[in-house]
Amino acid sequence: MLKSLTCRYIFGAATCNNNHQIFFAMRLNKARILVIDDDADVLTAVRVLLRTEVKEVLTEKNPEQIPYLFMHHVFDLVLLDMNFNASINTGNEGIYWLKRMREIKPDIQVIMITAYGDIDLAVCSLKEGAADFIVKPWHNEKLLSTMEAVLSNQQNREEKTKRQITAPGINIIGRSEEMEDIFIKISKIAPTEANVLILGENGTGKDLIATAVHEQSLRKNHPFVKVDVGALTESLFESELFGHKKGAFTDAREDRIGRFESANGGTLFLDEIGNITLHQQARLLSVLQNRQVTRLGSNEPVPVNIRLICATNLPLSELANENRFRKDLIYRINTVEIMVPPLRKRKADIPLLAEHFARIYASRYLRPDIHFHSSALEKLKDYHYPGNVRELQYTIERAVIMTDGAEIRAADLLFSPLESATVEDAEEGNTQLSDIEKKTIRKVVDKHNGNITRAAKELGITRTALYRRLSKYDI
Repeated sequence: MLKSLTCRYIFGAATCNNNHQIFFAMRLNKARILVIDDDADVLTAVRVLLRTEVKEVLTEKNPEQIPYLFMHHVFDLVLLDMNFNASINTGNEGIYWLKRMREIKPDIQVIMITAYGDIDLAVCSLKEGAADFIVKPWHNEKLLSTMEAVLSNQQNREEKTKRQITAPGINIIGRSEEMEDIFIKISKIAPTEANVLILGENGTGKDLIATAVHEQSLRKNHPFVKVDVGALTESLFESELFGHKKGAFTDAREDRIGRFESANGGTLFLDEIGNITLHQQARLLSVLQNRQVTRLGSNEPVPVNIRLICATNLPLSELANENRFRKDLIYRINTVEIMVPPLRKRKADIPLLAEHFARIYASRYLRPDIHFHSSALEKLKDYHYPGNVRELQYTIERAVIMTDGAEIRAADLLFSPLESATVEDAEEGNTQLSDIEKKTIRKVVDKHNGNITRAAKELGITRTALYRRLSKYDI
């Protein structure tokens, strides 16, 4: 019986020629397949057929093993029988296990195996997310072509999604309407010479937007120079941006060009522009108007040809306050503005970002391919992210390190207590906690003589998080 059944399944496509088989081998040879059926003869037949067609084929009689298999293996495609001898959901076992698999791995591709009498049920399975179904006994050519079509469609969807979620030239992940609008704006702005002002909260990825604009510009083959001007003291500001001559000040032991000259022909990105003083703003405005710099200790102006991109976490309304920022400088740097939405305003992007970071850290920490339980994805989408994408990134990194196995569950996700404390403080008006935090920050910043990088390191927070608190407490 086994011999005849094997022949029926394996050699049913006797009419297919060698070229046809080569075609499938080229398309399927990297696929990892799981086959679940309680008929041992079917499993043997499929295993014999696929072992030379795919990268890996694993067979299983008991669907109860699905969670375990998904935890310890990665599959590109599952062949799932519609009916088993299990007592649960008799007559609908296939749909039940289809739902379970999609809870564990939402993007898994499943082909249902059904008998003629269960075709109506198989059609219902398509509504539950099955990719296709095949009626047994099948012809090998039909089975292989169905598998090929499902894998090809999945690849096309992934490539389409990648086009949707990735700004050309830089890996900006997001397919929400808000991010699509930004991608369109980048494509229009980048080829021009317009100065760009990027607005958005800390951690939203303003530096990635700036890089994308440069990479799509006519200056992409020239330097892209980034300066965190908010971290520059008064004494360093001019030297860093405009350069100096040997002997211009005590530590000037040699001539040095500034960032403007370094970016000549390319793009200069000034981050945290909202944090510079009015005196620094005046010096910057002069350079932008004259398109030339004069190094400290020199009287000779040097012409510069740069495209300027600036970024700030301050809202435009605060920048418009002339006690804080010169309006003439705003007009100079803000030919076009890009508003980057906070993560809580583009929740459709959270699963994509989470999976992206999970892949990065699974590779970095030599963990198996990691996926998210549905409860974890719900928890991620429900959180408000005061630290935006950067906070999500750190959250996923911690989860990858701490989770057992290959599945991240809701309990593995621990959000930053520092960010949470700040939000709760703001919401509850806990002024006592605010005073303690303010005094601590002031003390540490003073200890390091205003060096933000060292102060942030001692406080255990990022530099941008420290800037946020400095702004909050007007330090």
